[in-house]
Amino acid sequence: MIKNICIVEDEKYENLLPLVYMRPVYDLRCGILTLREKIENSFPSAKIFLHCRKYLEEKVKEINKNLLVNNLNGLDSCLFVNGRAILNSKTIEQISKKGDALYFSGETFVAAKLSGNNLEKIISKLDSVFTASYFEGIERSDCEATIINYPWDLISNNGEQILSDFVFHKTKKENIRGKVYKGAVLLNKKNIFIGEDSVIKPGVVIDAEEGPVYIGKNVKVMPNSVIVGPCFVGDNSIIKIAAKIYENTSIGEFCKVGGEVEGSIIHSYANKQHDGFLGHSYISPWCNLGADTNNSDLKNNYGNIKVIINGKQVDSGKMFVGLTMGDHSKTSINTMFNTGTVCGVASNVFGSGFPPKYIPSFAWGGADSMTTYNLNNGIEVAKKVMARRKIEFTEADKNLLSKVFELTKNERIENRIPD
Repeated sequence: MIKNICIVEDEKYENLLPLVYMRPVYDLRCGILTLREKIENSFPSAKIFLHCRKYLEEKVKEINKNLLVNNLNGLDSCLFVNGRAILNSKTIEQISKKGDALYFSGETFVAAKLSGNNLEKIISKLDSVFTASYFEGIERSDCEATIINYPWDLISNNGEQILSDFVFHKTKKENIRGKVYKGAVLLNKKNIFIGEDSVIKPGVVIDAEEGPVYIGKNVKVMPNSVIVGPCFVGDNSIIKIAAKIYENTSIGEFCKVGGEVEGSIIHSYANKQHDGFLGHSYISPWCNLGADTNNSDLKNNYGNIKVIINGKQVDSGKMFVGLTMGDHSKTSINTMFNTGTVCGVASNVFGSGFPPKYIPSFAWGGADSMTTYNLNNGIEVAKKVMARRKIEFTEADKNLLSKVFELTKNERIENRIPD
């Protein structure tokens, strides 16, 4: 039996920037759950420990007051799981049976079950991100796992993960626990979950014929909206009047979403209230998309979309890739994004035309010109935005935003964005 699990970050976290400037990789969402929650559910009786980059430690400890972070002292055995890995049942069974062993999927470290001297060696290295070299001399086994290498992997796996997470959550109790008004239509009702205190207004169509729809607690779905499964809407979110939410979409907690959304993940605490298209995109917390913000997710020649990741252009191998947006970024009305655009943390995008396909963190402007968004102004706005949702902006939040401003300075220099 697995007694202790430490969920870790490895050196490939950089390929998931800007989504992970403000959080560990395992706190990204794919499906109904975060990557971390999937691991925790796979080993329900194990004690959980967390590993993260050093600059994230203060905030991770603040959020997870009951868990040890970057501290494994006193353990006699531990299973280390890569936070970028989604384990299947076969791999979970495989890992649970053996003694000390190292598990790889292709070239990616998935898990390591360690004790004794092997464990002591790792404990001494917790101040840095994990690399394969940490495990030299340990027996290696192959395993099956879904690896999240880039932001678009979260999107391409989202529908399948909604289905998997829905099966995990499904109970024998009544699935429709909220209020469904007369005039709302539920297609394939057995494949729909509606949580307590949620309200489904007249004219709403929830279509679960091609995949499940999971609606959390205290959600309001306003009249004439359409939700097509597989789809997830988190607790306390609002789906605005006549919204069109297509399949393979996850909308996290405390979001307000309208217009047209397809195959996208809106992490939590983000707004896309108005008309406009969002497709094959990942939107981080505390973002706000202004009215009629649209993104392209398909090239006119139907070719593979190339995306700038960590300063390098990467061929996604995908025909559909939309917008990747870091925390606290915002757009003005009528903003347009090209296919595969990446927007960093705390950027403000406005003006006519398409802005660059790579918008550094703390950028202010658009297609015509950009300058650096003042850190102090960014902090003050973040305080106001979070206060509106009754979330305290703590000293840890201030330190984290300040650190990201420092970490992304070279991005702005390389993209010729003046201070």
